[in-house]
Amino acid sequence: MTATIPVGVTVNGEDHEFAEEITVRELLDRLGLPCKGVALAVDGAVFPKSRWDEPVGRGWEIEVLTAVQGG
Repeated sequence: MTATIPVGVTVNGEDHEFAEEITVRELLDRLGLPCKGVALAVDGAVFPKSRWDEPVGRGWEIEVLTAVQGG
């Protein structure tokens, strides 16, 4: 039997660990973060919504960015 290696990621500066593979969309849902009206950056680069059903990579640094009105 092979042991599962947890997936550790950082989201908005907080470390999280998941026992199983998880997609970006599932990650947002589990953390209670919105999927609409947000943009993601992974390791400092824009991560397009077209890739949100891909598995999260170990050690990723994810920033969830929301638009803010102001002037």
